[in-house]
Amino acid sequence: MDKEFVKEILKMLNSSSLTKFELKTKDFELKVEKEPPKIIEAVPAASGEPPKAEDFKTEKILPPSEDVETPEEKLHVIKSPLVGTFYRAPAPGAPPFVEEGDIVSPGQVLCIIEALKVMNEIESDVRGKVVKILVENGQPVEYGQPLFLIDTNV
Repeated sequence: MDKEFVKEILKMLNSSSLTKFELKTKDFELKVEKEPPKIIEAVPAASGEPPKAEDFKTEKILPPSEDVETPEEKLHVIKSPLVGTFYRAPAPGAPPFVEEGDIVSPGQVLCIIEALKVMNEIESDVRGKVVKILVENGQPVEYGQPLFLIDTNV
């Protein structure tokens, strides 16, 4: 078993909300348990440049989402479908997929979440205007964490 692979698994487990993890192969067995966090804090963005999107396999994932009602408007929340690192653009130096104020359509790529060296394209499941981008580029995200607020009344 590659030592760097185990380190990467432990790093991802540590930054996720998982409390138990087991991995078994014919030559190796890894069991890790941790206590659930008592206080949830934002994790600072990782230093250095994000990897280039073309270097990795890409999968399309539709995120879990929900509608949120506020006194002013009804907003649709796009949530992270997995634990990983949030990227607004397909590669360093490239323009972001979307900006606040942009109109998006179902199936349009909003961002990429890197998980285990796989670049996962996150697509919009509604048509609307991007009101707020809730995550900074390069920031770790958890499963179910809100990423975008979209006004569907446009």
